[in-house]
Formats: sequence, structure tokens, C-alpha cells
Amino acid sequence: MLAEFLYQFKDVFFGFNVFRYITVRATLSAVTALLFALWLGPKIINALRNRQIGEEIRTDGPQSHQAKKGTPTMGGLIILLAIVSGTLLWANLSNMYLLLAFLATLSMGIIGFADDYLKSILKMKKGLIGRYKLIGQITLGLMLALVIVFHPFFDGIHSNTSIPFFKNWELDLGYWYIPFVIFVVTGSSNAVNLTDGLDGLAAGLSAIAFIALAGIAYVTSNVNFSNYLNVIYLPGSEELVIFCMAVFGASIGFLWYNAYPAQVFMGDTGSLALGSALGTVAVLLKKELLLLMIAGIFIAEALSVIIQTGYFKYTKKKYGQGRRVFKMAPLHHHFELAGWHEVKVVFRFLIVGILLALLSLSTFKTQ
Repeated sequence: MLAEFLYQFKDVFFGFNVFRYITVRATLSAVTALLFALWLGPKIINALRNRQIGEEIRTDGPQSHQAKKGTPTMGGLIILLAIVSGTLLWANLSNMYLLLAFLATLSMGIIGFADDYLKSILKMKKGLIGRYKLIGQITLGLMLALVIVFHPFFDGIHSNTSIPFFKNWELDLGYWYIPFVIFVVTGSSNAVNLTDGLDGLAAGLSAIAFIALAGIAYVTSNVNFSNYLNVIYLPGSEELVIFCMAVFGASIGFLWYNAYPAQVFMGDTGSLALGSALGTVAVLLKKELLLLMIAGIFIAEALSVIIQTGYFKYTKKKYGQGRRVFKMAPLHHHFELAGWHEVKVVFRFLIVGILLALLSLSTFKTQ
């Protein structure tokens, strides 16, 4: 990495000494990812537009969205490449925490790219078959869980998860931790994917969630802060600060082009990658349960789909006609059909996302 290379010359120029500080590297990671996304954005958008790789809008969605038909998709490539730039330059690539988070993000990004490629280029309406996508998510969760449970690097915390609001209270799930991790990674990946339905919504919420996770990683990796705040101490997890800030910068950079009216959509390439990164970082930091608060909007969006689908099937079986709880699912469409403009829905969801992120950080001092 560039930071490690420059730090070698600290004796030649004292200024290079700053590269040993996590705050400096984290800031540079975010700025690098942001600037790279801003630079790369127009190039990828033009390439997608020239190849007529546009979004197909669902006919059963809000009619106002039909105007978005043909908007370039697969813009998640901007996010992925920006994350790679910020991480490779400023993080320690031999760090276990970083490698797991980085590989999880790239692997789901590849699966998302395959789905987008089938839908947008090969014009296969359903894209990657749902069960294949689910198999990929479960496989990723399984591999991550097995590494954490059996690798000696995680000795002493193999199957533990932190309980929010309580001092030094960790729950050891034993081998049940494996399906637990699979559920977290699969659930977060799908939740972000379902939330990606309005201009700027998924990217904005992701930026908020990852800035919160960066703060948590910083506290967790510092022995003094973790002892003072009574949270689990995870030496080496400081590299997750670098990674989270790279994701933050990449999301903000992408938001420049994805804000209403969107010039590009992230597609599954971006949403599945961001979702898997979100779940993986929470697992690595042992904050799986706190993720319920940090990713509250994402979870609400996913739950709205589950509730809507389940209730519709139940009422159709019982009464012969399906009934709905929401005007439309996911939840953001419900508020659109209730009369909120798309921009108002996005901004209000982002405000709630910020409040939830702040509340999640405040749980440290109540422990």
C-alpha cells in the first residue's frame, strides 16, 4: 500500500510520519475513493449510455418511475472501483479483517454484475435466477462464518456477538453462530438491494451506515477507548476504519451522479456489494445485533416486502383475494403512493438514517 511505502521515508522527511496514524489513512481513503468516483463516474456513465445499457422499469411500480426508463444502470462499478482505489492505497492488505471485508464486497459485486449483465446486456428479463443469487449469498456467509469460528486469528471471540446497551456482555452462540452469520450477511445484502429503488436512497443510507461503522471500528480497535466505553477490544480491526471510509467516500462520490434526477443507477452490482459489505463489517466487529439500529431503514424496507408478500398470500388463501398492508412494497413506494414526492421520501429516510446512526453510537456510553 502507498501509506506503508511512504512511511518508510519518515527518516528522510518527518512529514511522512503521519502515515502511521489511522485517522490520516482513513481520511485519505475516503478522499481517494470520493475523487476516484467523481473522476470515473462520467466515463462509466457515457460508456453505459453508448452501449444502451439502460434500466428496465417495472410496469407494476409507481407510474412516475416510467420516465426513468433507459437510465444507465450497472453504475455499481463506480462504487466498487472507488472502494478498491481507497482500500488498496491506504490499507494494510495483509490484515485479516480487511481481507475478509474486501473479498466479501468484491464477491457479491461480481454476482450483482452477473445479474445486471444478464438483464441489461443479454436482455434476460429476470436476470440471474433468484435461487442462484441466494446460493451465492449463503455461500459467502458460510465461508465468512467458518473462517471466524475455526481460524486461530479469532481465538477467544470465535462465536461471540456483543449485546447492545449492556457492559461487556457477549453472547456465545457456539456453532449456531454459523447460521447466524449467514442470516446477517444474506439479510443485509438483500435489504440494501430492496432499498435501491429511489434516486440516491441506497447510496445515501450506505454512506451514513458506514461512517457509523467506521466510528465503531475505531473505538473497537483502540484498547483505551474500548476499555473506557466497555466494548469488546479487537486488535487489528483498525483497518476496517480504512475500509469503511473507502465505502463512505465511494458512496458519496456515486451519489453525485445518482442524486435526483439520477444520471445512473447502481444496479445489483452496487447494491449487493454494499449490502454484503455492511453485514460483513458488522459481523467482524461483533456488532451484528447493533446492525438492527444502524441499518434500520434497510431492515424496514426488507420487512415491508416480507410482510406484504406474506399477508397477501395468507389473505388470498383464506378469502380468495389477496389483501395488502402497504400501498406498495418496498416501503419507499408506499410513501410515494401516499403522495410524497420521491425527493421528500429520500430526504426523510436519510434523516431517520442519521438519527439511527447517532443512536447506535450513543449505546456505547449507556453500556
